[in-house]
Amino acid sequence: MQNFNGKVNFIWKIAELLRGPYKPEKYGDVILPMVVLRRFDCLLEKTKETVVEKAKTVDIEIILNRTAGHGFSNKSQFDFKKLLDDSDNIKANFESYIQGFSSNIREIIENFEFEKEIKKLDDNNLLFLVIKEFNSINFHPDVVSNQEMGYIFEELIRRFSENAEAGDHYTPREVIKLMVNLIFAGKEKELTTPGSIFTVGDFACGTGGMLSVATNYIKKLNPKAQVEVFGQEINNQSYAICKSDILIKGQQEKNIAFGNSFTADGHRELKVRYALMNPPFGVDWKKDKDFIEKERKEYGINTRFGAGLPRTSDGSLLFLQHMLSKMVDDEKGSRMAIVFNGSPLFTGDAGSGESEIRRWVIEKDLLEGIIALPTDLFYNTGIATYIWVLTNRKNEDLLNGPIRKGKIQLIDATSFSKKMRKSLGKKRNEISDADINKIVRIYGDFKENEYCKIFDNKEFGFLKVTIERPLKLNFKISEDRIENLYAETAFTKLFDEDKFEELKLKKEKQIINKKEIATLEKLYAGKKQQEDIIYTLKGNVSDEIIKNREEFDKRLKVVMNKLNLPNALYKAVLMSLAKRDEEADYCKKSGKKEADTTLRDTESIPLSVDVEDYLEDTSKHIKKEKQNILDYVEKEVKPHVKEFWIDHTKTKVGYEIPFTRYFYKYEELRPFKEIMLEIEELEKEIQEEIKKVIG
Repeated sequence: MQNFNGKVNFIWKIAELLRGPYKPEKYGDVILPMVVLRRFDCLLEKTKETVVEKAKTVDIEIILNRTAGHGFSNKSQFDFKKLLDDSDNIKANFESYIQGFSSNIREIIENFEFEKEIKKLDDNNLLFLVIKEFNSINFHPDVVSNQEMGYIFEELIRRFSENAEAGDHYTPREVIKLMVNLIFAGKEKELTTPGSIFTVGDFACGTGGMLSVATNYIKKLNPKAQVEVFGQEINNQSYAICKSDILIKGQQEKNIAFGNSFTADGHRELKVRYALMNPPFGVDWKKDKDFIEKERKEYGINTRFGAGLPRTSDGSLLFLQHMLSKMVDDEKGSRMAIVFNGSPLFTGDAGSGESEIRRWVIEKDLLEGIIALPTDLFYNTGIATYIWVLTNRKNEDLLNGPIRKGKIQLIDATSFSKKMRKSLGKKRNEISDADINKIVRIYGDFKENEYCKIFDNKEFGFLKVTIERPLKLNFKISEDRIENLYAETAFTKLFDEDKFEELKLKKEKQIINKKEIATLEKLYAGKKQQEDIIYTLKGNVSDEIIKNREEFDKRLKVVMNKLNLPNALYKAVLMSLAKRDEEADYCKKSGKKEADTTLRDTESIPLSVDVEDYLEDTSKHIKKEKQNILDYVEKEVKPHVKEFWIDHTKTKVGYEIPFTRYFYKYEELRPFKEIMLEIEELEKEIQEEIKKVIG
């Protein structure tokens, strides 16, 4: 392979010509589409005249493409060399040249939004110069192979992406390399088999970096392997870059779809052997909610999103389900990796959409491992990130490596990085090749150590049971309890004093409308009702305390009978006169003890407790499993609570992965005396500095 870095550096010098009209982070808007056009120009050079002649009689794209010998063609009379013959009309001729391309190339250029750049270049007298410089580079396949051209394009994308800090569309190359190494770990035999076919997908592919690295990894081990890549991207410029990269490498550009993966799946029937994704963190999917809910309703659990829906403020777990829907269900299965922030590990309580998705993934035994990455790796965020490795064919045969079936491996690789000499945006750290090899080796060894923990699937699950305590109240009509009425919503909403004064003033000034008059009259009535209730209660003040709600209820109804209160308001009066009392009688409803909602609590029971049968059919409340739950709760709760019961109808299954907890290392606090001595020293230093200032 020739020295492609020399060509990259030459192109970078062309980019420097743009300084002034363009900021460095915008160089890519010109240089990337120009590289694409020049490559296509060189590819079509040998058949150019034949295609132009053919177009005069048979202007049919499919025929012209066949004549060109590629999946695209250009019927314009111009090429880069001929464009330089007429500098006075460079803009019009260049636009004509672009319009001469077949539709697939025009779509790419349109998605680059290159038209406005052509005008800007021409306005600044740069268009002719840029075309001239690019014409001096020979990108013909005889000079620059598809593989080398791919490397050139990837390196340019990397440089421009770093310069622009485009973290949404660019994943650091070392992170991609680690992900690729992880999904191919243990697959050496398959990777080196002659004639093997590999399908690789990325359904939030950005500029296609993950697809490129995966392809290069396979080709390095097996140059004759056939690699088919598939992607989808919603950002038009990133899509154009990715599709150009695919075409430049001689692959199928139709495999790269444009659009929203959630609402317009460009690969609905596709299944791939391998996949990698770095979806945007915390992406809002409110605008897609109706479509996704409709799909779930039509297809049920068989839809891509059948496991559950997360909150609309974060669609990370939707991307996960979308990716998993592309798994091949055969004897080999699929292997995939996705980058997340910490949220998908634990966000959402038992029964929530997030928890149900985690439950589905873990109970289906799809989650193989999670690797915690160092912070400050990405260009637009310094937060903690994690790689999830997933497969539908975990190893269960010791002869082929460690048995992973029913297990999940966690690796803490947060310390496996080095500081960069120069930060790129928020990227201050990078993972070296040595660190990548170490992480992959730890992952492959599948042995517990300070960086690696291994758990059974069920250790991440729990039952969330509701602990109820009986409601016991005493009742008394007294001055202090009557005041409690002003804390009851049903009572206070009868009269809004601020609104009353505002409308009263408007009425005095005669600027009140009919609707406001009706509101004012309603407030008068509400105030009168409040006064009647207070007056009635104060007329029945007593020192007697009644410890049975039914008995007091009968008496209060007699007292309040004339007021004819609505149920909600009557209940507010009743509760305002109540006070919790352990010695009072039980409050009952339909003959059963009523729960005190203010004392309601929950207890999480690990699924490692024998409750699996309970999970199979919660409605039956299997006797044995109910007893196991009760035994656990009694052990944990009874020492602290006198009387309680479990409401099994409220029991929910939850799953979370408290990653940090498993690797927490206790650091002993410094001795108190040592801290105080340090404070005293600091105080002395401060006093000395004050003396210097004051003199």
